[in-house]
Amino acid sequence: MATITLSSGRSFEAAEGVSLLEAALQAQVPLPYSCRTGRCSSCKCRVLSGDSVALQPELGLSSQEKEAGWVLGCVRAAQGPMTLQVEDLGGMVLPPARTLPCRIQALQRLAPDVMQVQLRLPPTADFSFLPGQYIDVIAPGGERRSYSLASASTADKTLLLQVRAVPGGAMSRYWFEQARPNDLLRLNGPLGTFFLRPLAGLDLVFLATGTGIAPVKAMLEGLAAAATARGPAEAPRSITTYWGGRTPADLYWDAASLAACGEVTHRFVPVLSRADATWAGARGHVQDVFMAEDPRLSRSVVYACGSPAMIETARAQLLRAGLPEHRFHADAFVCSASVPQANKG
Repeated sequence: MATITLSSGRSFEAAEGVSLLEAALQAQVPLPYSCRTGRCSSCKCRVLSGDSVALQPELGLSSQEKEAGWVLGCVRAAQGPMTLQVEDLGGMVLPPARTLPCRIQALQRLAPDVMQVQLRLPPTADFSFLPGQYIDVIAPGGERRSYSLASASTADKTLLLQVRAVPGGAMSRYWFEQARPNDLLRLNGPLGTFFLRPLAGLDLVFLATGTGIAPVKAMLEGLAAAATARGPAEAPRSITTYWGGRTPADLYWDAASLAACGEVTHRFVPVLSRADATWAGARGHVQDVFMAEDPRLSRSVVYACGSPAMIETARAQLLRAGLPEHRFHADAFVCSASVPQANKG
C-alpha cells in the first residue's frame, strides 16, 4: 500500500495496480472524474512528488501537460508514496453508487438520432443523485454504457436519459431497434463529479453540444427547485446556457422554457454550426459565441458538456482569456465506437 497525500492535506492508501481515482473513491475521498478511461481529463492531477505508472494511455493529456507533471488519476497507479495537486471536494459526501434493477417505462424519439429513455426503479429502491451525475446502464446482452441523467430528482422513481445514436454501436442498435417498454435492465450509479459547486455571486455559464444538454437540463431544474431553499445570498449572479447543434432539429429541448431559477433569470442562446439562411440566431461554436459577448471571466464559472473537441477548445480558450482554472468544469461525451464502456449520450 502507498500513501497518497493531496495538496489539501488529506490522504488515502492506494494498493498496487489500483488507479489513484479508484483508491480515493474506496477511501471516500471524492476527487473529480468523469469517463474513467483516460480520455476526458476531468481527473487531471499534478504529481508534486513520487512515481506512478499508466494503466492505460492518457489520451486526455497534451504532451505539454505530461511534461509539466500532470497525470490522469483514473488510469494511473502509484509506485510508492505520492503527493498530488488536485481539486479537493472537501468534506462533501457523494451519494453512494449502487447496482439496481430497472425497467424501461417509456421511449420517445426527440430527434432523428436522439431517443429519450425513461427508466423505472423498483418502488423500494434507495437511489439518490446530484443533478449533473451519470449512470451506467447494463443491457440484457451485457453491453454497458454511461448516460447522463436528464432530470433533477427521482421522487417518482423514474430516471430520464437522452441517448444519441452512434453508427455501428451495439447499445444504439438496442435503444433504437430492439428496446421495448418493460424491458428489464440494470444500472450502476450515480457516478461522476459534474455537479454544481457554490455559485454565490458568480455568472453561471453552461456550454453544451448535442446530448450534452442532458446534465445541464438536470442542473437547471435542480437550481429552479432549490431556489427558495437556497436564498438570494447563495444564488448565482446570472445564468446563461449556450447549446450548440448543426441544424434546428438538433435543438430538441425547449431550453427557454426554464425562464428563471428563482429570482435569477435564465438566458438561453441557441447556436448552430450548419444553419441555412433562414436561421436568425447565433452561428458557429458555443465557446466562440460566449467569448464574443466579452464576458467578465473573473466572476464567471463555466460548466461544459458535450464533445471532447468542444471541451478542450473551450478550456484552452477560456483559461487563456483569464477564466480561473478551478472555475472550469467539464464532462466529455466519449463515443462508444472508440471506447466501448465510456460514452454518455
